[in-house]
Amino acid sequence: RTPTSRGRRPAVPEGLNETWAKDLTDQFRRTLSTKRMNTLTRNTTQQQQQSPNAPPSYSSLRNIPLVATAPSDRNSLRFRSMLLSLSNTPCRWENPGLLDEALRSIPLERIYDQAQEESDLYLAEAASLGPNTKPAWGYQDCVVRALMKWFKRHFFQWINNPKCGACHAPTIAVGMAAPLPDEQARGANRVEIYQCSNAQCQAHERFPRYSDAFVLLQTRRGRVGEWANCFSMLCRAVGSRVRWVWNSEDHVWTEVYSEHRKRWVHVDAVEEVWDQPLLYTHGWKKKLAYCIAFSADGCQDVTRRYVRNFGKHGLPRTKAQESAVLHIIAEIKNMRRRDMNKTDKFRLEGEDIREDKEFRQNVIESLSREICRMLPGRPDADMLKAQERAREAQLARARNQQNAQFYNPRDQHQQ
Repeated sequence: RTPTSRGRRPAVPEGLNETWAKDLTDQFRRTLSTKRMNTLTRNTTQQQQQSPNAPPSYSSLRNIPLVATAPSDRNSLRFRSMLLSLSNTPCRWENPGLLDEALRSIPLERIYDQAQEESDLYLAEAASLGPNTKPAWGYQDCVVRALMKWFKRHFFQWINNPKCGACHAPTIAVGMAAPLPDEQARGANRVEIYQCSNAQCQAHERFPRYSDAFVLLQTRRGRVGEWANCFSMLCRAVGSRVRWVWNSEDHVWTEVYSEHRKRWVHVDAVEEVWDQPLLYTHGWKKKLAYCIAFSADGCQDVTRRYVRNFGKHGLPRTKAQESAVLHIIAEIKNMRRRDMNKTDKFRLEGEDIREDKEFRQNVIESLSREICRMLPGRPDADMLKAQERAREAQLARARNQQNAQFYNPRDQHQQ
């Protein structure tokens, strides 16, 4: 290297043109970028190997956030098509005629009276704990709780095998059939065929699986799909924001947004449970892969609300690449929010951010409980939670005894 005087530009080596420095810099940057991407890929792979069942947090302190990528492989495209189709379900509940018909099916005065009584109890309970104590639930939350009890106990009927229409004897499943034109016009996507077990009858009974909430207001029977569809629509009719949650392990349920708590609340009308998201993994001992929530204003992967320990309760998420899942969810959100004003979009984006924070907090709390169990002399968090729920159940029984007249079985014949 030839020494030069201070402030003078070094001479270009013989045989090289003026662009040699720029070419060398570009080559260095490409090499550095490749090295960084290889390191990132290696870290991401190691993280996935440690917890292959866990959905991504979509944000991270260790690595660059997961980047949404348009689905391109066959599995991801098939999953996209399915989610786009499922996302239409809650949009059908925005029909004003349907919601008016739903309100005519609900004993509103009784629902509101019972909700007011429960809300007053929460207010009194909060007042007894101190002037700055907030009630556990708000009035609209109590409306949905009252609606859930009425829906389960008086309005909708669970069907395994329908009774024979001729002699009312039990029936036996014999197969499936294509829907008749009338059944198809009313939204039946498939029809189950049953045969009467009475040797003197042996008539066949058709059980159409309707997906139209308007038809379900009339039939008032079905299994979990019909229950979640109709109940979620009724929640929308009484003024709550609603999500319809699809689970890849053949289950569906409802979420309603609590303005009082500023978060989404799990509701399962079939089980008559409120805000028990661990029902499926802890109660049923069921493993879950995907839980996707759809609403009229968006879509969200809510798996982390229902699966806290993915090593114990998670199933492999193999329907699509996680980057493709993120892209599909963002695509559905954009579709639903495309025509909204900036204020509503900003509010919903804020809700999404708070919900993601809630999910991460759930995972942290779950890990903390696991660690506390291993420490001697520490109280069991699950036991404390069970005691708290036992107290809530005791209060609920007291409220139900006071409002026993609200749940008169004869009322279902008067609707």
